[in-house]
Amino acid sequence: MGHSDPIWDHKAAIELTKDWNGIDQVVLRSPLGASVKVSLHGGQVTSWRNDRGEELLFTSSKAIFKPPKAMRGGIPICFPQFGNCGSLEQHGLARNKIWTIDENPPPLAPSDSHGKSFVDLLLKPSEEDLKCWPHSFELRLRVSLAADGKLTLTSRIRNINGKPFSFSFAYHTYLSVSDIRYVVFIAVWLTPFFEVRIEGLETLDYLDNLWQRERFTEQGDAITFESEVDRVYLSSPNVIAVLDHERKRTYVIRKEGLPDVVVWNPWEKKSKAMLDIGDEEYKQMICVDGAAIEKPITLKPGEEWMGCLEIMVVPSSFCSEGLDSLSKYL
Repeated sequence: MGHSDPIWDHKAAIELTKDWNGIDQVVLRSPLGASVKVSLHGGQVTSWRNDRGEELLFTSSKAIFKPPKAMRGGIPICFPQFGNCGSLEQHGLARNKIWTIDENPPPLAPSDSHGKSFVDLLLKPSEEDLKCWPHSFELRLRVSLAADGKLTLTSRIRNINGKPFSFSFAYHTYLSVSDIRYVVFIAVWLTPFFEVRIEGLETLDYLDNLWQRERFTEQGDAITFESEVDRVYLSSPNVIAVLDHERKRTYVIRKEGLPDVVVWNPWEKKSKAMLDIGDEEYKQMICVDGAAIEKPITLKPGEEWMGCLEIMVVPSSFCSEGLDSLSKYL
């Protein structure tokens, strides 16, 4: 469940427990008090708290925590598809399966474990899985928590099949935010300013799932929310930011191997139609996913793909400092 480190090797940093359904979960802790919970159901991060104990990820009060239902919240792993098509369930099979702890993970650079608590998980397809998606694979996931509270997820997918296969992938990240609808007016200019906004996706093309995946170009100077949003932003920068003015914090998201970004909020009407989310909970959540969707990844036999997502929370002032200055935190 990880390797020794000359600086950070406290047994108390990693704990194997069970959730209230009796499903195994791993709890990671940093020396400053941040924590992460990872469920073996779906290999899913279900909680990420900062050193003050504040929850940074959204989980619905109506979430169903029992297999085979995927949990509404945290960071589900979407593989081998994002969305709903073919014989597979919504967003693929990975988020609904029981993973195992990987006792023999591939070696990583010392910097990948230095000063961090981490766990390595593994998913292989069952015979039933192969009936739905007939491709043998190994999906490895490392979840690590740095001393400063930064959360990193690294996935490695290897084709152990006799023929090539293609897949889509996403870290379906539910961030906890203040009221996403709330707008303040800057008195001097009487200009509306949204409390929650995404920066770094300006001028990009996106596929709009509310318009049959029609392609549009983002016109705003930031992404803000006044109604349902379900978009895939294409060929996006590797660093984007989610600003939450009311809570005076910014999520800085850095990604590798994941060219796309999904932005989703179900808004009022769709929330009321969903069984596993509260009618009003859309106000306190936003999904911002590092993803590979527009151009599926193809692996030949024996080939491996890697995708990485890092999320860090930094204090933020009323006006954005800009991504250039935020990138210093990564």
